[in-house]
Amino acid sequence: MQKMRWSGLPARWRLVTLAWLTGLAFHSSPAGFLPHAGMGASFRQLHSRSEGPAARGAVRGRRVVLHAAAEQRRAAKQELLDAIQAFKGELSKSGGNLSVDFGVKGGELDKKDRAPKNLAAAGVFRAVSSDLGDAADRVLELADLLAQYTPNQEPLKGFGTSKGSECQLQGAWKLLFTTAADATFTENSTRGTAKVCNVVDAVKGTVTNCIDFDSKDAALESLRVRLTARPASPTRLDLAFRCVRARVTKFFGIPLGSRRLTLTLPVPGPFLTRVLSFFTRKPPPQPYFDLLYLDDTLRVHRTGQGNLFVQQRTQSPPFV
Repeated sequence: MQKMRWSGLPARWRLVTLAWLTGLAFHSSPAGFLPHAGMGASFRQLHSRSEGPAARGAVRGRRVVLHAAAEQRRAAKQELLDAIQAFKGELSKSGGNLSVDFGVKGGELDKKDRAPKNLAAAGVFRAVSSDLGDAADRVLELADLLAQYTPNQEPLKGFGTSKGSECQLQGAWKLLFTTAADATFTENSTRGTAKVCNVVDAVKGTVTNCIDFDSKDAALESLRVRLTARPASPTRLDLAFRCVRARVTKFFGIPLGSRRLTLTLPVPGPFLTRVLSFFTRKPPPQPYFDLLYLDDTLRVHRTGQGNLFVQQRTQSPPFV
C-alpha cells in the first residue's frame, strides 16, 4: 500500500488532521497538558482560587486569634504593672510602715517552719491599711490572670546546658513586687532599704540573689546568696543553697574606709539538713519556684512557700 505523504494531502485535510492530533496530545496527558517549570505555580494558584477561600479564611482567622491573644497579653501585662505602681503609691501614703525585720521576731520568717513569711497571707499589708491590702490583692489577681497569656510554655528549655544562653530566664531581674518578707526591706527596720535583684546563669545552672543596701553607714553593704538550680519540669526550678557572700564596710566595728571585706559563709549542707529533719520528724523542704509568666522583659514566679515575685529585666549588678 502506498503511503500518502503529508505534502500530498489537500490543505483542508491537513488542517483537520493537525487539529485532531493537537486535541489528542492535550487529552492524553494526565494533567491535560505536559507541565513545565512555570506551570506548577500556575496550577497551585488556580487550585487555591478554586478550593482556597476556606483555607485562606482559616489562615486569616488564626492570624486574628493570635493578634487578639497578643493584644490581650499586652493589656494584661500593662494592667499588672499599673497595679504594682498603685500598690507602691498606697505604700508610700502609709509611710512604708511594713513591720518586717530580721528573723522570726522581726516578722521575716514564719514561726512554725522558719520559711519566709507570706506578707499577704499573714495580713501584714491589710494591717497597714485596707487600701494597701486591696492594692496587694489586685496585684495577686492580675499576676494569676497574666499567667494565662505566658508566651513561653517551656521557659526552662536548655537551662543548665551549653544552650542555656538561649534560655529566656538567662540574665538579671530586678524586683518590682513580692509577698516574701525576706525580700522586703523598709526604712523603719534595722535592715533598712535595699535594691533587690536576681541573676540567673542558665549555662552554669546557678541563681544568685543580690541585695544591695542603700545606707552608706551600714556595716553590711551587700549580700549575694548563691544557689544551684535544675529543672524539675518545664516550668519548675528546684534550688539548692550553696553559700552566702557578705561585703562589709566594717570589721569588728573598725571602719575599712574605701576598702571592702568579703566574707563567704556556707549554708547548712544536705547532711546537716537530713540530721535536723530526723530529729524534727519533718521531711527536708525542697526549695523551688514555678514560673507563671516569662517574656523578654517580665518574669512572674511563685515559690514553694506560696510567695509571689514579679521581676523586670535589668542590668547585672556588680559583685555577682
